[in-house]
Amino acid sequence: MTITAGTPSTAGGLRPPHDGVRDDDVRDDDVLPDALRPARRDDAPLELHYEPREPVDYRATLAPLRRGAGDPCVHADESGAVWLALRTPEGPATVRFSGTRGRVHVCAWGSGASAALQQVPQLLGAGDAGHWAALDLGTSALLADARHRNPGLRLTRTGRVFDALAPAVIEQKVTSVEAFRAWRILVTAHGEPAPGPAPARMRLAPTPEVWRRIPSWEWHRAGVDPRRSRTVLQAAQVAAGLERTTALGGGGAEVERLLRTVNGVGVWTAAETAQRSHGDADAVSFGDYHLAAHIGWALVGEPIDDDALAELLEPWRGHRQRIVRLVLASGFRKPRHGARMTIQDHRDH
Repeated sequence: MTITAGTPSTAGGLRPPHDGVRDDDVRDDDVLPDALRPARRDDAPLELHYEPREPVDYRATLAPLRRGAGDPCVHADESGAVWLALRTPEGPATVRFSGTRGRVHVCAWGSGASAALQQVPQLLGAGDAGHWAALDLGTSALLADARHRNPGLRLTRTGRVFDALAPAVIEQKVTSVEAFRAWRILVTAHGEPAPGPAPARMRLAPTPEVWRRIPSWEWHRAGVDPRRSRTVLQAAQVAAGLERTTALGGGGAEVERLLRTVNGVGVWTAAETAQRSHGDADAVSFGDYHLAAHIGWALVGEPIDDDALAELLEPWRGHRQRIVRLVLASGFRKPRHGARMTIQDHRDH
């Protein structure tokens, strides 16, 4: 990637970008210089141009991080740019992705801007392209076509476990409409405004400490039942330990086991979390209300259950999440004649 964030000062910091800034070429598998530091002004971003070895579709790659169109933490604007509000070890940051598949322009604001730029390669699936190219898709015309039409699709990895787990818990056993509404209400009420010139209403997700202070009646007002709120609170209590699971690499059985030590976190929630926080290429959301039937219709022409889904995906073990992502990216729509979940409103009882 090409860094255009600014020119290092004699003290090792950065001046805000200005005309005539020199570009330094850095490949997508290199580490950004330690000299990279946040700009002093909140409205003066750090910038870089990310040039991956293989083109990356930043919109499709970052799409799993968005919890509905009204997500306060993720915004896609009319220009096609994607905005993220996230926390880093150095502080909060707003990150904007724009540009092309071969040259992604990234701007970051806030005290965590430098750390956020360090995360850009893993957020955009650096090192993932070769795994997609090696997939054997010869047995499925749909998968082969989806891969051909989505060459820039990658698996993102945020490295933020609790921030991926909390919304997954809120999404347990309810419709997407209910879950996205609850997430929007809670984050808007208890999150911090995103730094820099972020779009209106963008917020940083609450810290574990803030989640633990949310009173029961606000969970109730958001439509989150006591079982799910207790699970989020229990996860918040052990958030530091959850974050340490990123040291185990890209997910796997041990990560799933550790995530499931939180009471109320099962197979589905662990998978939904690891897919985002660890970039787990093999995590499948077994237990999902729609997934098995959707994959079945797409690949074998009929609805299937979780057991059959596991058997169907077995030839791609190690890459099963990639296969799921390809099906979802294919645009396939199953026949719409099944029962639909009823939206529950827990706020009045």
